[in-house]
Amino acid sequence: MTLSPPRPATPTPTRDRFLDVVRALAIAAVVVQHWTMPVLAYADGRLTTGNALSTPGWWVVTWLSQVMPLVFFAGGAANYFSLTRAAAAGPWLSARLSRLLLPVLPLLAVGVAAPPVLRALGAPEQPVALAGSLSAQLLWFLGVYLLTVLATPVLAAAHRRLRWAAPVLLAALAALVDVARFSDVGYVGYANAVFVWLAVHQLGFFYADGTLERLSRRGAAAMSAAGFGATAMLVGFGPYAASMIGMPGAPMSNMSPPAAVLVTLAVGQIGLVLAARGLLTSWSERPVVASTLGWLGPRFMSVYLWHMPALIVLSGVTVLWLDYATPRPGTITWLATLPGWLLAAGAILAVLLRTFARFETRAMRPVPASPTRLCVAALAGATGTLALAATGFSSAPWPWIGLVVCAYALTRVDIRTSIPT
Repeated sequence: MTLSPPRPATPTPTRDRFLDVVRALAIAAVVVQHWTMPVLAYADGRLTTGNALSTPGWWVVTWLSQVMPLVFFAGGAANYFSLTRAAAAGPWLSARLSRLLLPVLPLLAVGVAAPPVLRALGAPEQPVALAGSLSAQLLWFLGVYLLTVLATPVLAAAHRRLRWAAPVLLAALAALVDVARFSDVGYVGYANAVFVWLAVHQLGFFYADGTLERLSRRGAAAMSAAGFGATAMLVGFGPYAASMIGMPGAPMSNMSPPAAVLVTLAVGQIGLVLAARGLLTSWSERPVVASTLGWLGPRFMSVYLWHMPALIVLSGVTVLWLDYATPRPGTITWLATLPGWLLAAGAILAVLLRTFARFETRAMRPVPASPTRLCVAALAGATGTLALAATGFSSAPWPWIGLVVCAYALTRVDIRTSIPT
């Protein structure tokens, strides 16, 4: 198996401010949505949870706040840019995998240590188990993204040879999986964790090679209208839920497992940000914004991994200890308390980042590695993180944590073969 980076048709920039803004807005939307959604109350040793976005009519917010399509789109463009600039795909892949895996190691350590400590301090079992589940749940993204990065050299080759046929084929496979899913064929729907997100990731290549960048504002707006229009048709006349995030008690979820409707949502969202590209790029050049983007860029994964533990700490202090209950969403009381809630969660996240973000910001030296070893590392890391996302930290996580640790070790072991002259 030979891994070779694509040859750039034109010189590529070192940084793309538009992509930086898209990634920053996406991670901000993820964090704010997760911190805003919980409706919490505690009584008789049991923490009850609801979702503010299940309020009637609020599903429309999720068409913009469900930004995972933009995350994979920006990731696809960034991966294509960096792979194109790389001297060889092997060291690129090694550096990429280790950069993704290293930040998760301290989260694994805290996730394992925290539940027994909390139990020893007298915390009730149900909230502890729920916290262990929620803190690991978001690792699904890391597992899927590891597979995406592993596939990037192959996907880049497919992009050069097949062009638009590549994402269309992936989207068609996602649609076929949904047909089987709605025909009650076992767990086949989870195959779309690959097909849906690879299709969206592939669209990022068309930005990186200049195709989407050359779209006029009117063309981008038409792309957005087509994407959101197709999404509305699939929701209105198809089997898909109106909300683009999973809702408690809903008969189906567009996110777990991912549904093909997320591909049309991606087209709508990508067209929308492309239509605003000039405005977003100008905004990014302001000193305060540029400084914020420069700080956030190297800490993207850390913010993602630790924003849920920050919410858990805040909930433990306010709901379990101070007997706080979330006001009914949409009321004046809820709106009045929301800014303080977000600021408190942000302060806790800042402390966590000061402690743990160094695992992501440290410099990484590319390591010579065989394609086989990198494939094993990516598959082990993906298996471990996806299993942890499914089971949580409270129920025998050791085998899965071991897989993730071994995956990171495989990306960092420097094996050099001596060739006789």
